[in-house]
Amino acid sequence: MDAVIVTGGSNGLGAAVVDAVVKAGGRPYVIDRQPPKPGVDWIECDLADTRAAERATVELIARAGGTLDGVVTAAGMDVPGTLAEVPGETWDRIVAVDLLATAAVIRAAIPALKQSHGGVVTISSTLGIKAVSDATAYCAAKFGVVGFTRALAAELAGQVNVTLLIPGGMRTRFFDDREDRYKPGPDAILNDPANVAAAVLFALNQPPGCAVRELVVAAETESSYP
Repeated sequence: MDAVIVTGGSNGLGAAVVDAVVKAGGRPYVIDRQPPKPGVDWIECDLADTRAAERATVELIARAGGTLDGVVTAAGMDVPGTLAEVPGETWDRIVAVDLLATAAVIRAAIPALKQSHGGVVTISSTLGIKAVSDATAYCAAKFGVVGFTRALAAELAGQVNVTLLIPGGMRTRFFDDREDRYKPGPDAILNDPANVAAAVLFALNQPPGCAVRELVVAAETESSYP
C-alpha cells in the first residue's frame, strides 16, 4: 500500500486513517473542506458537489504519479431532527456528502484502482443497519452506503477489493454542534477512532487473492444490530 485517498481526512476518523497510513509508510491524499495535518497533500472541496469531488480525485491521482492503492470514504455529516424539522437543503446535503460523494470519488478512482488491484473502504455506520428516529437523512445515506458497497463488491470482484466498514460511535467532534438531547450521555462509551482506522488498514493490506468484505467495529459494550 502506498498512495491512499481519504475523504474527510482533516478530522475524526478520516484524520485517524491519515495517521495510520503515514505510520504504515504510505502517502495519504485528502479531500476535505478543511486542511489536514501539515505535510499531507490535499485538495479543498465541498464533497456535496459530486462533480467537483470527481475532479479532485482525478487531480490527486495525478499528483500521486498516476497510481493509486486505496480509497477510504470517511467524510460524513449529520444534522439530527425530524423530517419536518430538518430543512430540505440540509437533508439533501447530508445524503450528498455521506452517499453520493462516496460513489463519485470511487467512480473517478476505479481506473487507477484496477491498474493497481487496489482497495476501497467505504464507511457506513451502525445506523446503516439499524434505524432510529430523527435521523432519516443519515439513515437513508448510510443504509445506501451498505447497498452501494455490496453491489460494488460484486461488480469489481477480482479487480478491486471492496470493503464495507460499519463503525459504532467514536470519540470525535461529530457530536459537537448538536443539541444536548442528540449528544451521547456522560456515561456513553465510545470507541477510539484510531481503533477503527486500524481496521481500515487491515482491510487495505490484505494479500493478493484475499478480500475483507465487511467489518463492524464498535465499543465492546455497543449493540450494533437491531
